[in-house]
Amino acid sequence: MTTVTARDSATLSTLTFGGVLRSEWIKLRTLRSTVWCFQILAFLTLAVGVLVALNTGEEGAPQAVQQNIVLQASTAAISFSQLVACVLGVLVISGEYGTGMIRSTLTAVPRRLPALYAKVIVFGVVTFVVAAVSILVTSLLAAALLAPSGVYPDLGDGDYWLALVGGATYLALLGVMALAIGAIIRNSAGGIAAALGLVLVLPGVIQLIGVLIDAKWLQNVAFFLPDQAGRKMFSYGAPNSVTDGIVSLGNWQGGLVLVGWVVVLLVLASVLLKRRDV
Repeated sequence: MTTVTARDSATLSTLTFGGVLRSEWIKLRTLRSTVWCFQILAFLTLAVGVLVALNTGEEGAPQAVQQNIVLQASTAAISFSQLVACVLGVLVISGEYGTGMIRSTLTAVPRRLPALYAKVIVFGVVTFVVAAVSILVTSLLAAALLAPSGVYPDLGDGDYWLALVGGATYLALLGVMALAIGAIIRNSAGGIAAALGLVLVLPGVIQLIGVLIDAKWLQNVAFFLPDQAGRKMFSYGAPNSVTDGIVSLGNWQGGLVLVGWVVVLLVLASVLLKRRDV
């Protein structure tokens, strides 16, 4: 790690975290890749949601089933948009390492950690807002498209709104987790491979091995991985239960597990950022 020079000390005396946040916001919104990725995320949410709503309907279904139908249409695209969030999360930081811009960033912010945390806050908030607006608009469109088939969501249902907000929060947390992985690996290709492997590949592999060797504990491990646990955040009224030795997390429990993954990876990224040379 480089030492703090006299110029760095002068910079520290005038540097504020608000200024670092503004700098990261300018960088994020002026990157074409960022704009395109968020546009793709929004488009996928709307397009997939409309397609699901047009091909779904169950007249006379119980209210809980109707809630779940609209919710599934509203969040159906998350299986695809989570890929966008992960890729963009890695690129937000690994792109600076690839171009060498990280040297300028850390020269301007000699303490280093405020730069990382500013990236996390700005990227996390923007991802949540884009995802939340997209999911909300999709839920309104889905409700309108499903009405002719006799499906009417109860907009006064707290669990319904919790699941919608949970979907946006899931994408934001997943993106932040990918950002932390990008900070750890410092390479775009490696970071994307690691993030997508953790989210998409590892759960299926562990579950398959667990089924083949009839190891329920191994199947349970898969449910505590980021993707499997985080998906409970946008499940309608998901209960916390254990059936035949298999754990099923509730909304809040799944969210806490995903937050735990994000915190652990961010702590590791922070330690490495402080100890490594650029």
